[in-house]
Amino acid sequence: MHIDTNTLLSQLKESTLNLIAKANVLASQTEQSLNWRPDKDSWSTLECLQHLNLYGNFYLPEIDKRIRQSRHRQPVATFKSGVLGNYFAQSMLPKEKLNKMKTFKNMNPINSALDKKIIEVFIAQQQQILNLLEAAGHINIIKTKTSISISSMITLRLGDTFRFFINHNIRHFQQIARIEQARVAS
Repeated sequence: MHIDTNTLLSQLKESTLNLIAKANVLASQTEQSLNWRPDKDSWSTLECLQHLNLYGNFYLPEIDKRIRQSRHRQPVATFKSGVLGNYFAQSMLPKEKLNKMKTFKNMNPINSALDKKIIEVFIAQQQQILNLLEAAGHINIIKTKTSISISSMITLRLGDTFRFFINHNIRHFQQIARIEQARVAS
């Protein structure tokens, strides 16, 4: 994938702002509604958000550290995705027939006792993403690399890490929409 760097960062900011707006709508619901689950093996809305927060707990400090430590201070006009990074980012995009993915045990919040503070944490993390996207506009997001949550041995271009991380959020907000539809229909 080749895309104008400023366009990519703008699209990622727009997606993040959209997620913040959706989270703010969820904040008006009761905790009972937010903890409702379609069946005993499915996540509730708050569990989906907690899952995203757990990933944020890894990726936000990692991205921040890599931006601050980057020696590549000259931004690039065009972002060129790496093969692995593009694969990961694309795999997170929601599809009509969603490919189910197994969640790592340490990122699985099922049966957690959760309250609406989870939404506040999610929104605060999204604000951090917006700040990091702004900072990323001042460095080379191809040469600056980040580790990924499953292995510090694998690194992705910063632009691909943002794409993967934000697409993952979008994917789970589609899951939340399905949970909300099922709850209303029940």
